Amino acid sequence: MDVLQRTKGDKVIWTIVIFLSLVSLLAVYSATGSLAYREQGGHTEYYLFKQLSVLGMGLLIIYFAHRVNYTIYSRAAQIGFIISIPLLIYTLAFGHSLNDASRWIRLPVINLTFQTSDVAKLAIFMYVSRQLSRRQHIITDFKKGFLPIIIPVAIVCALIMPANMSTALLLGASCMILCFIGRVPVRFLASMVIAGLVMILLIIGIAVATGNPMRLETWKKRVEHFVSSDKDDLPYQVQQANIAIAGGGVIGKGPGNSTQRNFLPHAYSDYIYATIIEEYGIFGAFLILMAYMLLLLRSIRIYRKCPYAFGAFLAVGLSVTLVIQALTNMAVNVGLFPVTGVTLPLVSMGGSSVIFTSLAIGIILSVSRNVEDLEGKRIEQERIAKVMEQNGMQPAA
Repeated sequence: MDVLQRTKGDKVIWTIVIFLSLVSLLAVYSATGSLAYREQGGHTEYYLFKQLSVLGMGLLIIYFAHRVNYTIYSRAAQIGFIISIPLLIYTLAFGHSLNDASRWIRLPVINLTFQTSDVAKLAIFMYVSRQLSRRQHIITDFKKGFLPIIIPVAIVCALIMPANMSTALLLGASCMILCFIGRVPVRFLASMVIAGLVMILLIIGIAVATGNPMRLETWKKRVEHFVSSDKDDLPYQVQQANIAIAGGGVIGKGPGNSTQRNFLPHAYSDYIYATIIEEYGIFGAFLILMAYMLLLLRSIRIYRKCPYAFGAFLAVGLSVTLVIQALTNMAVNVGLFPVTGVTLPLVSMGGSSVIFTSLAIGIILSVSRNVEDLEGKRIEQERIAKVMEQNGMQPAA
């Protein structure tokens, strides 16, 4: 009971977290049936309990993160950014290969793998929020206001891009939106886009020059398949996702009744949204979409009410990146975007992605808790002043 009393922050965001966690448990349990038979000898509960433990850990992280005063994250931003650089370099050189990309590193002793890009994304958003808040008075100065913000973003994106271009592009786009909210002039943002295109061409050139065009072929095939008018030439996972969505209809086949989960690659992660549509129909898909949009709207509300720039930028920036990731995953699942490999936040099966998503939400709730405390103090002061006025008393100087 004491824990509930100490749990503060936006109640709607807490509700969204619980809702998405429940959806995750149902969807992951349904989608991992064939994987359990293949990897765990038919013990279908294995991945359910694994996801339950990860989500439970995520809720604990949200709780403890939201109890921390968000100003402390400003101090941690620079440390996180500095740590993420060697981690990304190490991942490029020695990372665990998955789907033809070095995205993971394995921790010794505990034998745990995690995506260093998740660490970098969280760190760079805290860092950009800190820099935007500290440079508002010179934000229109390209050299003093803009470059110290954009150079770290460019470094992180450049280190992520060789192994995971989609994540790098989404990160760059999210940072650009945050900079726009932070009153960075549009002409500066346009220069950011041009610099990003140059960076992509440079990385492609390096890949060709070093004789390692494997990733280039993957990117090229994904784009070609996406723009192709030949439906028979679609990638296998796209075809299976289309079949799943078509079979779902309006209300779906019901929980656990998906058939395409046995044929759809990564039905529990990259393509979990297609599995959800098959089982819960367009109605279920709409509820999940609305949950993420409501998260964004509540974070914008926090942004508007927060009197301090760092907290405001932090709340809206972290929510923007989560919602953009969610929308991208949904767009890929329904065929509106090329295949990217981006997961659905808090819903897809995973370890490090759930942990760092939970930390991001905990930080948003930390800002919300601070806003609530300030709002409560203001209301109390107004109440006291009104009582004193009714009693003919003058407030103390």
